[in-house]
Amino acid sequence: MTTDNPFFQPSTLPYELPPFAAIAEEHYLPAFDAGFAEHLAQIKAIAGNPEPATFENTLVAMERAGGLLNRVALVFFAQTSSDTTDGLQELEQQISPRWAAHMDAITLDDALFARIDDLYERRGELALSEVEAQLLEKRHRDFVLGGAKLAAADKARLSELNERLAALSTEFDRNLLAANKAGQQVFDGAEQLAGMSADAVAAAKENGEAVGLPGKYVISLKNFSNQTELASLDDRAARQALLDASLERAWDANGPVIVTIAKLRAERAALLGFGTHAEYAVQDRTAKTTEAVEDLMTRLIPAAVANAEREAEALRAHLPAGQSLQAWDWTYYSEKVRQAEYDVDSEALRPYLELDSVLVKGVFHAAELVYGITFKARPDLVGYHPDVRIWEVFDADGTGIGLFLGDFYARSSKRGGAWMTNYVEQSHLLGQPPVVVNNLNVAKPPAGEPTLLTWDEVRTLFHEFGHALHGLFSDVEHPTLAGTNTPRDFVEYPSQVNEMWAEWPEVLANYAKHYRTGEPVPADLVERMAEAEKFGQGFGVVEVLAAVMLDWAWHSLAPGEEPGDAKAFEEAALKRYGLLVPEIPPRYRSSYFAHIWGNGYAAGYYSYLWSEVLDKDTVDWFKEGAAEGRSIRESGEAFRRSVLSRGGSVDLMAAFAEFRGRAPEVEPMLRARGLAA
Repeated sequence: MTTDNPFFQPSTLPYELPPFAAIAEEHYLPAFDAGFAEHLAQIKAIAGNPEPATFENTLVAMERAGGLLNRVALVFFAQTSSDTTDGLQELEQQISPRWAAHMDAITLDDALFARIDDLYERRGELALSEVEAQLLEKRHRDFVLGGAKLAAADKARLSELNERLAALSTEFDRNLLAANKAGQQVFDGAEQLAGMSADAVAAAKENGEAVGLPGKYVISLKNFSNQTELASLDDRAARQALLDASLERAWDANGPVIVTIAKLRAERAALLGFGTHAEYAVQDRTAKTTEAVEDLMTRLIPAAVANAEREAEALRAHLPAGQSLQAWDWTYYSEKVRQAEYDVDSEALRPYLELDSVLVKGVFHAAELVYGITFKARPDLVGYHPDVRIWEVFDADGTGIGLFLGDFYARSSKRGGAWMTNYVEQSHLLGQPPVVVNNLNVAKPPAGEPTLLTWDEVRTLFHEFGHALHGLFSDVEHPTLAGTNTPRDFVEYPSQVNEMWAEWPEVLANYAKHYRTGEPVPADLVERMAEAEKFGQGFGVVEVLAAVMLDWAWHSLAPGEEPGDAKAFEEAALKRYGLLVPEIPPRYRSSYFAHIWGNGYAAGYYSYLWSEVLDKDTVDWFKEGAAEGRSIRESGEAFRRSVLSRGGSVDLMAAFAEFRGRAPEVEPMLRARGLAA
């Protein structure tokens, strides 16, 4: 291997931060080529070891293998999400199926699985620690679910399916990126944006410049259905056009793609011995069974729909005479209700929610208050894009924990939504501390203007930082079990808990200050806002439940079942579950539901509501502790020690019970969502 490729050696930067300034597109393919070859050679050596299988010579050896491949893959797949190019997209189309084939070559290696299976059968006599037993359990389960026990012909078909599915997921993502660009709403004059704040109008004009339409005002689509601008646009026709563009995007391109993905996933599930992909997917999640998921969701649906209908009646009272309530009216008239009944104007709140203040005096301050950690800006370190900022994170005793990267602004090269990912996985075995990044899609204001957030964006910032803390606090031996490498229906739990600090009085008072005057947000406004938030719970739960059950319907197809037209399938599924509410579209429609077609949440979007049960129970625990005189730091340390630091290295429901003192209860979630009887 030549020495000029920055991936061929571990980074010498602090915490092994990738050397972004030295990385060029031409480095990726040679690094993948070399990484695949090196990793396979290492795996073959492990599988062919003439010595009897031991935990060290098999499982630990596997943890040590693949260093080069891991380095390039973590950077590449993060880059294609955060700042892609035509070249990277072309490369991703090549790499994704090769990645799937490479993983299959490992999982379907008979000799390697024989060693893992031997250890698994002898696990009772191996005197493994709890963490070692957890790694063995996970590896064995992953191999079995990956087809290790299949006959040779079925393994060959499984590999074909996995490669095809990887290519289709990449195609879906590429189609969606193009559809988001094509669906942007272009306005000729500022008067068409009446109702939006001055800075939001200025941002739309700046966006026009950025996308090559100088003099125009452009609203780019975010990755969910109800675009945030719908709450303030006075022009009803503009609202309808914006929502229509959001709801109708990518159907022509992605409709056939998602039908094919769903059918192939059903076939794969059958090959592996399961009735549906959903049944297959829950095997390594805390829910364990499809019945457990369906029981919770069906319990929520009737109460949520009834709650939403009560909200709809309140909205209709504010409509002009003769006008019926439509989907593009809902969030707009919700604001009218909040203003009239709660004296809350969401736009009036935004001057108190400036990005840097929310981040440093809110998110970081809360982390220091609860966990004792501190942050130091590192402008000397370079990110993958000029908008990326980097902080070093220190523990209460001054020890360095890792690096946190923040990439908060939307751009055409970034996929929609908000997410956290790792550039370096924490591992004591490999001597690696964590490097994590948060991505948001906040509209970038004109140069010199403040970035004023909506309350939803504030909550998202706290939420994603909860994922970051999960990665930063990881304190485990093996990278496979590090940080957010937990069951899909558990991983949202720590991030949802972290949202509570956005409203915690001490934290809110520290960051919610007017960006010009420095005056704190009026206390009565905060109280009214909290009351007003309860009003929107019906809408919020219904739109999430609709997305949850769409995901579930697609992945409950039986092998060989023909879903037909994607739009018709979606409508029938929503109707079947009692969630076909015309005024409340699903948070994500099937054609742009990136979570389930491209980002690992297939039959797993229920995780947000499943995790919320744990979340709201934990929030109650923090509040009860504060009322009883337990310090926030004491509570934070208990939560960090029992949950956040352990990744997937222990039984996570047992870890929950360890600090909570009992199993989770659903009632706190029902109360918080206004669904309690």
